[in-house]
Amino acid sequence: MSAADDPGQLPASIGDAPNRDAWNEGFKTGLPTLFGIAAWGLVVGIAMVKSGLSVPQSLGMTLLVFAGSAQLASLPLIAAQAPIWVIFATALVVNLRFVIFSALLGPHFAHLPWKQRFYLGYISGDLTVALFLQRYPTLAPVAGKLSYLKGLMYPNWFAWQIGSIIGIFLGSAVPAEWGLGFAGTLAILCIMVPLMINNAALCGVLVAGAISVLAYDLPYKLGLLLAVLVGMVTAMVIEETFAKAKVRRG
Repeated sequence: MSAADDPGQLPASIGDAPNRDAWNEGFKTGLPTLFGIAAWGLVVGIAMVKSGLSVPQSLGMTLLVFAGSAQLASLPLIAAQAPIWVIFATALVVNLRFVIFSALLGPHFAHLPWKQRFYLGYISGDLTVALFLQRYPTLAPVAGKLSYLKGLMYPNWFAWQIGSIIGIFLGSAVPAEWGLGFAGTLAILCIMVPLMINNAALCGVLVAGAISVLAYDLPYKLGLLLAVLVGMVTAMVIEETFAKAKVRRG
């Protein structure tokens, strides 16, 4: 049997050629999420300015970091003048989920040059990775796979940056009594709730919430870092326990 007859033997690069139809399909798939992404970016943009960052600093952060949850988690630490290692450690822990995303997405594009993979990693987001894996659940080479991914990621990145930049410039004009801290909390909840897809994730969130309350008085907001770590470990242990129980029953 030739490679042409066996899809499993086709080169992975078959999905790399530009494909306008695949790009359009990716764009249409991600389109319903763009307004929410822009709104969340708006909240984060305002929060950056309200936390004491200057406009240039806020612009630099949104363009370089591109991680809303990590940005929101680090802002109170920056305002409190926490040690730099605490800020970096908090952002790292909050974004550890991208290690899992990379493990899932990486095999699809492991053949690409590292610079291109690095770039794709930078513009990736929670929803874009999830939508891509729904469309391509297997590693089978498919024409237009890379274009579909870009059709998801490029609009998502632009929606975030547009919302965030508008928020940055609006930040100084918005009264503090509007309660933007609460708005930021609501924005995080809107992202978090759909991710609680099983009992393990729900238990992890509940444990993290309890730890964050109990450890509220720790210096440098270390209670947040502790809550994230304990919540993640809890979810992983429960997930592993359920998996072993399922195997025994099978």
